[in-house]
Amino acid sequence: MNKQRFFKLSFSLILAAGFIIFLKALAMAAGEVIPAAAAAVPDGHRVMIAYAAMGSVGLSCITSSYALAKIGSAAMGAMSEKPEIGGRALIFLGMAEGIAIYGLIIAIMLINKI
Repeated sequence: MNKQRFFKLSFSLILAAGFIIFLKALAMAAGEVIPAAAAAVPDGHRVMIAYAAMGSVGLSCITSSYALAKIGSAAMGAMSEKPEIGGRALIFLGMAEGIAIYGLIIAIMLINKI
């Protein structure tokens, strides 16, 4: 599998996951809503909140994958010269993965607001 095809496939999977979250948010908005929450968020704003949740997950996953690709390739090059820095490279990879987790947390908080 060449690099361009891999990136197209991973990007389409990210978009599909964001679309699924968006559909879930719309389904939740169409269902029964607690009266206190209905007064807090008007109907037109629910769709915008769902779009914001989809965008936060999508953008954070894209930026995290870009950072993981850059850090991972640099770490492999560095480990080929000095194998003892492998542990430090894992720390930086974990920090880049945190970007995606933060986006997911923001999306969960936004969907709970609906």
